[in-house]
Amino acid sequence: MTQTSTPVTALDVARLAGVSQSAVSRVFTPGASASKHTISKVQAAAEQLGYRPNPLARAMITGRTRMIGLVVAYLENQFYPMALERLSRVLQAEGYHILVFMAENHTEQVTEVVQELIDYRVDGIITASVGLSNDITSRLSALGIPVVMFNRGQDDDGLSEVTSDNIAGGRRAAEFLIAAGHERIAHIMGWQGSSTGRDRATGFRLAMEEAGRRPHALVDGMYDRKTAAAAARDLCSAGTRPDAIFVGNDHMAFAVMDELRFGLGLSIPNDVSVIGYDDVPMASWPAYALTTIRQPVNRMVAATVEVLLGHLSGDRTPRKTRIDGPLMIRGSARLSEGERP
Repeated sequence: MTQTSTPVTALDVARLAGVSQSAVSRVFTPGASASKHTISKVQAAAEQLGYRPNPLARAMITGRTRMIGLVVAYLENQFYPMALERLSRVLQAEGYHILVFMAENHTEQVTEVVQELIDYRVDGIITASVGLSNDITSRLSALGIPVVMFNRGQDDDGLSEVTSDNIAGGRRAAEFLIAAGHERIAHIMGWQGSSTGRDRATGFRLAMEEAGRRPHALVDGMYDRKTAAAAARDLCSAGTRPDAIFVGNDHMAFAVMDELRFGLGLSIPNDVSVIGYDDVPMASWPAYALTTIRQPVNRMVAATVEVLLGHLSGDRTPRKTRIDGPLMIRGSARLSEGERP
C-alpha cells in the first residue's frame, strides 16, 4: 500500500483504476449499481492507495449520511444492551451505522440529544423507552427525519412504534398465577409514566377482573431495582403477604427475588411465586430460573428496522406494531395441577 502525505481522494482512485470519479462513488455507495469488473478495479486501486471514502463528503452529495441515531434511557436493564447489539447488527447489514445517545425521560435532555443528532445529520432516529414531546416530533417531521419508537409507545398517531403485546403479556402472567391457585396476587408495576408499564398493568388487571378477582396490591416499581426491592419488602412485611408477585420487568424481578430470599428469608416459589417480563439472558440462570414473559427481541428489532427503512424510502405512513411473546416457564412460580410433572 502506497503511503502519501496528503489525503487520497476519489479522483486519485479513479485515475489509477482508469474509471470515472462517479464510478468510484458508485462502488462505495451501498445499493448503487456498478459492474463486477469496475468494482474489482476500483477496490484494487483503493487498496493500493490506502483510500477510504469520506462519509461526510458523500453525505453532502447524496444528502444521506447512512447513520441512524439511537436514543436510549438507560442500559442497566439487560434487555437494552441486547436489543442495542441486535439493532446495530441488522442496521449494519443494511449499510447503516448507529450513533448511541443516552437521555433520561425528561423533555430538556431529550431535546438536547435530538438536536445533537440533527447536527450529525442522521438519516433516522430510533428511540428505546424514551418519550418525545410534540415539539420535537414536529421539528423532526419538518426536517424529514423519520422516527421509530422501540419498546415504547405514546399517544401520537403520527409516530411509528414497535413493542411486544404488553397487554396480552400482562394478561398471560395473571392467568398463569390464577390457574396455579394463588389467592393473593400482587403486581409491582413498571413505571406508570410509560406505555409499557401501563399496558402490562392493564392486561394484569383485565385478567384479574375477568376471573372475579382483585389484585392484592398494585405498586409502581418505577423500573428501578431499589424501588422494586423496597416494594417487595413492604408487601411481605405488613399484614397478609402476597403468595405471588408479577413484576413489570426482569430487571426489577431479580431485585424482588433477592429481597424475598435473602432479605426476608422466604422460599421461591413455595412461599411466594414470582413472574417477570422480558426474558433477558440472566432469567435462565439457575440462580434465578425466572418464569417470565418473553419479549421477542429479534422480531421486534426486525420490525423496527423494516419500518424505519420504509420511512427512509419515502413511505411515511405511521405503523403501530405489537408482537406477542410467550410465557417462559421456569422454577420461580408454582405450577397448576395440569402443568406439574
